[in-house]
Amino acid sequence: MSASRPVSELVLSVQDLHVTFPTDDGLVRAVNGVSFDLHRGQTLAIVGESGSGKSVTAQAVMGLINRRTAEVSGKVLFQGQDLVTLADKKLYRLRGAKMSMIFQDPMSSLHPYYRIGAQLVEAVRVHQKVSASQAREQAITMLNKVGIPAAEQRVNDYPHQLSGGMRQRVMIAMALINSPVLLIADEPTTALDVTVQAAILDLITSSQQATNTAILMITHDLGVVADVADDVVVMYGGTVVESAPVREIFARPQMPYTLGLLASIPRLDRDPELRLDPIPGNPPSPLSPPPGCVFSPRCRFRDQVSDGLCDRQSPELLAVGPAHSVRCHLPANERVQLATSVLASIGGAQ
Repeated sequence: MSASRPVSELVLSVQDLHVTFPTDDGLVRAVNGVSFDLHRGQTLAIVGESGSGKSVTAQAVMGLINRRTAEVSGKVLFQGQDLVTLADKKLYRLRGAKMSMIFQDPMSSLHPYYRIGAQLVEAVRVHQKVSASQAREQAITMLNKVGIPAAEQRVNDYPHQLSGGMRQRVMIAMALINSPVLLIADEPTTALDVTVQAAILDLITSSQQATNTAILMITHDLGVVADVADDVVVMYGGTVVESAPVREIFARPQMPYTLGLLASIPRLDRDPELRLDPIPGNPPSPLSPPPGCVFSPRCRFRDQVSDGLCDRQSPELLAVGPAHSVRCHLPANERVQLATSVLASIGGAQ
């Protein structure tokens, strides 16, 4: 996690983003009114369980949602350009050059029939007017930067000849080779062992420090969030339920869902005999979300709200402090008391 920095250039502003998929069974509301801002040199983490809408949000930012099978509305302003309405040719020129993405499965993202060097060369020559030999030199240089040993020889390898960690490094090299302004990392350490995870995260953050890149990190791992993020957006059921600077999220969370995520994290300083406290139930179906608060069916504290409001009305996302917003019907004083109690029980900040 980076130190406090002055506000810099606004790179990305997502405003009231909606993504829906018509199906035979009804309308799938994958993303429902998501908004956030990301500045140059900052890392914004989007966290939540599987199915919360994190990856679809990232794909919508990159313009990877098929408009023939889905509807995207709202605004995605990248350096002032609205990517939602931008022509496909202009969007194509931005992807890979000014904005790029690291996918969670490098084996399915790298073409199995082409050598990694050829794929990196193509990534360069699509966006830069250089010769094939110059692009190859850039590819080797970037492979060295991301820690690929014997890059001059490895550049001729096929993806299947590399370990999972090495393939992920190649994906990072491909994402960074054109010095993008915005980097989206979608679960970049999934399925990697912990030592490789740490190396990959160090690589991403060191590259950010060198180029002042804005990073949008998609993850379910709050440990990763604590290490790399400046700000956090917590998503559930396709909506933002809490957003705040990372220290605020860990020290003063207020949404019961966020508290549930924190309570379910294994901790080395906890009594090993104590069981983790998972969130009961399952995430809502995007085909039929609950009529009130999207978290209400799983919330242990909904009975503390009078008149069954949690089951009838969706709460607004309201500011509760500087850069801190929460979507919850519980009164502010009760949310604070609840957070204090939960954090005390798990050994968190007071």
